[in-house]
Amino acid sequence: MRKREYDEDDVRVRPGKGSRPRTRIRPAHEDAVEGFVVAVDRGRYTTLVEPERGHKRKQQAQRRLVVAMKARELGRKGIVVGDRVALVGDVSGLPDTLARVVRVEPRTSMLRRSADDTDDTDGIERPVVANADQLVIVTALADPPPRPRMIDRILVAAFDAEIDALLCLTKSDLAPPDELVALYEPLGVPHIVVHKGGSLDELRDHLAGRISVLVGHSGVGKSTLVNTLVPDANRAVSHVNAVTGRGRHTSTSAVALELPEGGWIIDTPGVRSFGLAHVSVETVLAAFPDLVEGTVTCPKGCTHLGDGCALDAWAAQGNADPARLESLRRLLSSREGAPDEPAA
Repeated sequence: MRKREYDEDDVRVRPGKGSRPRTRIRPAHEDAVEGFVVAVDRGRYTTLVEPERGHKRKQQAQRRLVVAMKARELGRKGIVVGDRVALVGDVSGLPDTLARVVRVEPRTSMLRRSADDTDDTDGIERPVVANADQLVIVTALADPPPRPRMIDRILVAAFDAEIDALLCLTKSDLAPPDELVALYEPLGVPHIVVHKGGSLDELRDHLAGRISVLVGHSGVGKSTLVNTLVPDANRAVSHVNAVTGRGRHTSTSAVALELPEGGWIIDTPGVRSFGLAHVSVETVLAAFPDLVEGTVTCPKGCTHLGDGCALDAWAAQGNADPARLESLRRLLSSREGAPDEPAA
């Protein structure tokens, strides 16, 4: 048998890793359509796509809900309810179709919370909703009792996101609102009081034409409000546990719902904690412009909570309302994760 002779064609040479040039240029996706994220579920984003003027395709000339997934080019960038995104692919909205989110438009606001307020918190910010311009803090006056420290934390988160805050007090047929209203009067936070079967016209006036996110404890009647404001919302409701005084998490994910009068409300799951590890003292203080000047003579590293703080003398000299200083310190204390006890 003749011995085989080999030459260079018999040797397989693999190209090196650097032989294939790569580019940072990404497609512009100029044909992408705009969408508004109304729900997020396990990596699938339900987006509302408005009609496109002058579009030739009839199936895309209607308002529709399009289910999409995140494009790989977005990397780890998160998408939350309220985001405005650009979609490509099958944007017809027909059953069993899937589009791709290729771009998240710049956000006007982002409501965040930390995972926890305990000593071992990771301090990682958890996005809640994007592009909201109003935060409605829903709290019951009884059953379950109000938790001022929880309200304080949510207010701090609103200050951090630069979102207008509105205090919505429910179940006023079970307890008077006077004490809780007086507690937040120095902060200038507007409030409305509602009860079961009562009119919601005042609340509708505050919500009309805005993107509002509803946040509150479990069992305070948030889902009941949503079902009244948006009759076809069908949000699940539950009762408060008679033993623990807490409600069940009937809303399991955030969802944006369009109001008949115009505007949007974003219903969020009931929360039992609202971490603020990502919020600095300066951010909270910025919400009190009448007190900022008084901190100039504070000692270095002053927390504005203990002895030696110059704000005490500032308020004593009549430069600021003592009630405002007390409110500031209450909000700063809420950052420390103090126990959230119900109001008496």
